[in-house]
Amino acid sequence: MSPDVEGQARHHRLSPAHMLDLDPLVDDPATRIVVCCGSGGVGKTTTAAALGLRAAERGRKVVVLTIDPARRLAQSMGIDSLDNTPRRVKGVEGDGELHAMMLDMKRTFDEIVEAHADPERASAILGNPFYQSLSAGFAGTQEYMAMEKLGQLRARDEWDLIVVDTPPSRSALDFLDAPKRLGSFLDGKLIRLLTAPAKLGGRAGMKFLNVGMSMMTGTLGKLLGGQLLKDVQTFVSAMDSMFGGFRTRADATYKLLQAPGTAFLVVAAPERDALREAAYFVERLAAEDMPLAGLVLNRVHGSGAARLSAERALAAAENLEESRIVDQEDGKAGVRNSPDTDGSSESPASDPVSAEGSPAADRTVEQLTAGLLRLHAERMRLLSREQRTRDRFTALHPEVAVAEVAALPGDVHDLAGLRDIGTRLAAGRPELPETSDG
Repeated sequence: MSPDVEGQARHHRLSPAHMLDLDPLVDDPATRIVVCCGSGGVGKTTTAAALGLRAAERGRKVVVLTIDPARRLAQSMGIDSLDNTPRRVKGVEGDGELHAMMLDMKRTFDEIVEAHADPERASAILGNPFYQSLSAGFAGTQEYMAMEKLGQLRARDEWDLIVVDTPPSRSALDFLDAPKRLGSFLDGKLIRLLTAPAKLGGRAGMKFLNVGMSMMTGTLGKLLGGQLLKDVQTFVSAMDSMFGGFRTRADATYKLLQAPGTAFLVVAAPERDALREAAYFVERLAAEDMPLAGLVLNRVHGSGAARLSAERALAAAENLEESRIVDQEDGKAGVRNSPDTDGSSESPASDPVSAEGSPAADRTVEQLTAGLLRLHAERMRLLSREQRTRDRFTALHPEVAVAEVAALPGDVHDLAGLRDIGTRLAAGRPELPETSDG
């Protein structure tokens, strides 16, 4: 093997120091929470479900909390529907158990109200139009309620391991920022802000509310009207005793995420934007003293013919195409395609254009071969881009171990598919043909 090809082959693999081994993580009884985080569309849900299934089949009692609008998790686990209650998954092999649930953001908010208010006050809050808009539409509520539900599950101490699939946010940092953001929104300053319009009254009060509050939530735009101030006053009066509890629970859950029994897995695709977001998140976790287990790199492409570089494949394709053009310019194509002359002794069966192994058939093979070589060249260029992107990340964060999962031809839709993903995760690299160094 030439030195440049040999270097390409070695470039396909992470060094052992960079490879993430997930089995010891999920096997460790001290690991109680695994948080799969990352920007949207990088396979967090599949990673969380596959990891939960693998942990369960290795003997642990696991619950997977997902926030997945597409509901693919329910389908892959053979459950008709997921809701705010953990449901046991059938078909799990081994001695463990797997439960799954989907966060119902509004229902979780309602549960908080019902748990921390007497029945009469809870009824007043739940029926309040301002509360209904806040619980369903405030920016960051989904991330905050995911943290609330995580805190509830951990407090029950019913499962050995909780795997969290974080919300499909534009930014991975939204999950860490939401508790502080919503906690600040629901502190004493908010109460004063909400009661101020009612005290001012009339048009001035509405103007104050519109300017002061529209920056914090878009839901108020739908509520502006004659009944608004009364709804706000009722909401504030009923929720007054609960505001402090939101911040207290947010702080407690944040500390839970920093605890030794928690592990973060940053999930990304081998693309520049996704890995840039992953790098930001890794740095934020370090700044917040939160335990990072490593990076899961999904949808990594590979090739069983890695020795054939993009350049060599393109050169071969061009040679084949040039050879065909020369053939045609020499007049051979015209002879081959000329009609039979009168009195010719050749039968149609022996026509060189149509006979198997004829020049025409050879040209077809050459065209197909050239096309395949060009496809291979594109694949090798894709591999090269992915490797450069990954290598930039590992150079920036050499302390972060990486597990690679190969790109699959289709979506995962059953337990067998999740089990396969779990195996690939544990292997720490894509299940692709090995490239030899010699």
